[in-house]
Amino acid sequence: MMNQSWIETISNPIVRESLLLMRVNRSVGTWLLLWPTLWSLMGASSGYPDRVLLIIFILGTFIMRSAGCVANDLADRNFDPHVERTRYRPLARGAISMVHAVGLLIFLLAIALFLGMQLNRQALILCLPGAFLALSYPLTKRWIDTPQLYLGISFGWATIIAWAAVTGRVDGPAWTLFLATVFWATGYDTIYGMIDKEDDLKIGVKSTAILFGDRGWMAVAIFYGLTTLFWIVTGYLLHYSFLYALAVLGAAVHLAIQVVQIRRLPKARLLGIFTSNQWTGAIIFVGFSLEKIFEHVY
Repeated sequence: MMNQSWIETISNPIVRESLLLMRVNRSVGTWLLLWPTLWSLMGASSGYPDRVLLIIFILGTFIMRSAGCVANDLADRNFDPHVERTRYRPLARGAISMVHAVGLLIFLLAIALFLGMQLNRQALILCLPGAFLALSYPLTKRWIDTPQLYLGISFGWATIIAWAAVTGRVDGPAWTLFLATVFWATGYDTIYGMIDKEDDLKIGVKSTAILFGDRGWMAVAIFYGLTTLFWIVTGYLLHYSFLYALAVLGAAVHLAIQVVQIRRLPKARLLGIFTSNQWTGAIIFVGFSLEKIFEHVY
């Protein structure tokens, strides 16, 4: 059964199951979406993002990640009961109704729309394809062999919106950060897919873990290599110094260690490797922050 959390101590079943459906007890997904958004805000604003924008995007990240989780469980409600890792989710065990889940999704999307309306026109327009990507992702697992790549595009789109929110346009570094995020997310979600590979094969769900099979570690290595390349190109376009380069080096080493680990460690250890990517994102954010400190001092 799922690990116990503070949410499970809440006596009101509607509140408790709604929060579990939103995965509030599992923050790693929020961090994985938030870090690229913060990279983009930092890069677009020369390291000094507007506080209001920061609040909007932090809240928006949480809301859209929660909405994505609800949409995912609605789409997978007939699959989740047959997968060990997901069988205890609220919809899978019948702890919450379809009507309530749909209502919760609409409520979250309404909040997201309100937050989007606080942005400039360019960013608001870009929110529309972002919402489509987030809500359509769960369906891709039935139709394409690379849903992880689609997830990466969905996560990466946040960098485009954030850059436009600061500058009113989408410059070159926004696209390189987008591509870095696409390949990073594809890589770590391939690792995540390795955990469910046997169950996914039984129920007919597609994934890059299934597509690449025993060569999955090689695919992850390529995805992570491309991630590092686009981090480097971003630094070049922004004229960043050795401090950012050191952060990229540290993140690249961390990614390389993950590749080695997924070749050697048992499946039971893969979840920990996946979740460690929240620290990868933090390392790159430190690189953006140090760059601005260095610029201010010198």
